[in-house]
Amino acid sequence: MQVVLSALALGLVFGFLLQKAGLTHYDKVVNQFRFRDFTLMKFMLSAILVAMVGIYALKDLGLLEIASLPETYSVGNIVGGLIFGAGMAIAGMCPGTVLTGAGQGNLDYLVAGGLGFVTGGMLFGATYETLFLPLLDLAPPEALTLETALRVNHWLFIAIFALMVAVFFWLTEIKGKTGRTDAEKTDA
Repeated sequence: MQVVLSALALGLVFGFLLQKAGLTHYDKVVNQFRFRDFTLMKFMLSAILVAMVGIYALKDLGLLEIASLPETYSVGNIVGGLIFGAGMAIAGMCPGTVLTGAGQGNLDYLVAGGLGFVTGGMLFGATYETLFLPLLDLAPPEALTLETALRVNHWLFIAIFALMVAVFFWLTEIKGKTGRTDAEKTDA
């Protein structure tokens, strides 16, 4: 029961932060894919980095035991990620923002998101044997992380990831200072 309550509490905090960052707005999600607003990417990279540091710090202190990783299908994950990204760009929302938007009273998020969930589930079920099972033959499933694939210590990997995040933040700040939005170009 404690695990369920912890997950619920973390989900509520994550949803609150999504809403406070304005990531439930259609423009924030769509403009990420248009390379005009990197708020969503910055939010997610920050969340991933904080989670990585927190999980491995707790593990190294002996306060957390990481269960064995389930096997994953890398080709299927890539194909699924591309489909997910396309749907996210078209709809202007992702599952997290659907629930957060619905929670703040935007029923249009719930309707569109609900239709997306149902349609995606039905398409997956209808094409599983013809499309997804053949993907399993392309690469065998394995329990793989970037840390193990690169054969580096997890703290070195986290440091490299943190450096990449910092460079991304720096580059997007430079673009923000030197680049002009479409509205600015029209006004000029």
